[in-house]
Amino acid sequence: MKKITISILTIALALSASAQKLDRSIRPKAGPAPEIKLGDAATFTLPNGLKVFVVSKHKLPVVTCSIQLDIKPELEGSTAGVRDMMSDLLTSGTKTRSMEQLNKEIDYIGANISASSDNLNGTSLKKHFLKTMELMSDIAINSDFKQTELDKIKKRTISGLEAGKNEPDAMLQNVSAVVNFGTQHPYGEVTTETTVSKITLADCKKYYNTYFHPNVAYMALVGDIDEAEAKELVTKFFGKWEKANVPVATYSNPAAPSSTNVAFVPREGAVQSVINVTYPIDLAPGTPDVIKARVANSILGGGSNGRLFLNLREKHGWTYGSYSSVVQDELKGHFTAYAKCRNVVSDSSVGEIIAEMKKLSSEKVPQDELQNHLNNMAGTFAMSLENPQTIAQYAINIERYHMPKDYYKNYLKNLNAVTTDDVLAMAKQYINPEHANIVVVGSKGDVDKTLTRFDADGKLDYYDNYGHIIIPGEAKAVPANITVDAVMKKYIAAIGGEKAVKGIKSIKTVSTSKINNGGHEMTLTITEEKANGKFKSTVETSGMTVQKQVFDGTKGYQEQMGQKKEMDADDIADAKNQADIVANSNYEKDGVKRTLKGMDKVGDADAYVIECVDAKGKKSTEYYDAKTGFLVKNLHVEEGQGQTFTVTEEYSNYKEVPGGNGFKKAYTVKQSAAGQDMTANIESIEINKPIPDSEFN
Repeated sequence: MKKITISILTIALALSASAQKLDRSIRPKAGPAPEIKLGDAATFTLPNGLKVFVVSKHKLPVVTCSIQLDIKPELEGSTAGVRDMMSDLLTSGTKTRSMEQLNKEIDYIGANISASSDNLNGTSLKKHFLKTMELMSDIAINSDFKQTELDKIKKRTISGLEAGKNEPDAMLQNVSAVVNFGTQHPYGEVTTETTVSKITLADCKKYYNTYFHPNVAYMALVGDIDEAEAKELVTKFFGKWEKANVPVATYSNPAAPSSTNVAFVPREGAVQSVINVTYPIDLAPGTPDVIKARVANSILGGGSNGRLFLNLREKHGWTYGSYSSVVQDELKGHFTAYAKCRNVVSDSSVGEIIAEMKKLSSEKVPQDELQNHLNNMAGTFAMSLENPQTIAQYAINIERYHMPKDYYKNYLKNLNAVTTDDVLAMAKQYINPEHANIVVVGSKGDVDKTLTRFDADGKLDYYDNYGHIIIPGEAKAVPANITVDAVMKKYIAAIGGEKAVKGIKSIKTVSTSKINNGGHEMTLTITEEKANGKFKSTVETSGMTVQKQVFDGTKGYQEQMGQKKEMDADDIADAKNQADIVANSNYEKDGVKRTLKGMDKVGDADAYVIECVDAKGKKSTEYYDAKTGFLVKNLHVEEGQGQTFTVTEEYSNYKEVPGGNGFKKAYTVKQSAAGQDMTANIESIEINKPIPDSEFN
């Protein structure tokens, strides 16, 4: 009977359960936020004022040391860039170790040591941590800057700035910094070639000697170490670090604009615009609004599930991605919404960004949308705890910004408590498109005039790539007697005349160029050969061919890093143009439609602007110096690795070619594309020397 009773009870329960309807429209309630076990940091302070925090985590035999300086340095002014150079200078050698010795000792123990203008970080296995602390203390206390190293760093910095002059994101970052913070705030100072050239060794030493002192420093040790061991190591290696009076600078207090302001940065030949809707905000670390504001930002544009991404990319297909950020900072935070889009939808993209900002600050977020973002943010926070440097940063933050001791332990609980009312309140407080700087880098003439409706007074401010305000000049009218034919004939006369040009049957040029590749300077040798409508180009470095193009007049191939590809129809058309011994010398019969668009400046010189459209509709723009007749610049659009970018080529240093009967050629060609610059200088030219057909096989 017992078994029968149990069987009947089971059936009854099953029938009862099946009779109950499951309402799938009701979202299950979220469970309690998991408890974060960070471990309390042990703390002590050395007599010299160095504050130390120790977080013991014995799971792995690794220890991380982070030192941060709580400083407010004076403005850099005309020598902007000093702070940027500290990362390289600090690790370039000490009074007891040369740069080579320092690097050798770091590599030998497999440690990782890095530095910047206000921090020093090191990580190694536990068994090598004593040595790591010795090396870090030597850097912090005994750094010894050398003029030779500074010269190398300045050269690399200037090279990088040159490369970034026409890089849209670098231009956007510079101008956004200036319009948000102004030049009387450290976040508004922009490093330029001019400021870097003025930096002296004395400037760098002054910064180091003024601000690198223990009484303004926080140290966090995280990993396989306990308090007693940490105290012994820190005392041994950092106890002799001398404290000093460290000056504290005062800065301006930037505010959001009283109304919308459009800052436009002209980028010649741009096919895309890069956009920031941005302004400064007051959001200090550890304050109650921080977590709530991050949730609001996540919903707006914190990732691929943010409204900006779903609107501009998924709905409209205008961009690869659109994002936003709310940045906390003890000096001054900022809000930014970002997108990169095609010229024709630049104004539409700005309009949709503003619309999404307004919507978030005027309508409550649906609960399910909020919960999705809370879940994502909780997962991201949990994953961040796997990084020892994150834990070290948290320990320092609590002390430095006077945050509650349990701030990070309660992070998920406080995150989970954010409501739709909180999000609306944060959006009203921090996401305000009515008081924004709208910064756009794009094509002048194609884009800027479409943006006037977003500016409160309908007048755009124009800036150069470093944030200096400029007055855009209107294109000069072309004199009535100047035609495309006149410009092209003057060009041919400038390079030696029709007789000299037609007398060239073959040409071989060898050029060299230096580029920065991953921080290492590489010298490239570029060899071009042309004869009888055939073309060959090779690029070599250190005896290795890294790129090759070969065209025999009808077919050809391209080879890069050992990967070979046969030319398709478009490649062949391009190769035929490259095979022309003298570019544009046969302009009347080359099938290119040329239109004189006006005049513009190239450097300080006037130039005629000619738009070229080939048989396939591919456009380029050529600039001919109005005085000399030389071709001085060419702009054309290329595609590669899923991106469209503008290639700018500038031609200078025209000289007569030996044996060319007066023929002249530009001996220097500077090419800029996708944020990279390469300047090629011709080392040798051979005219009318036989080139065997086998070279073009």
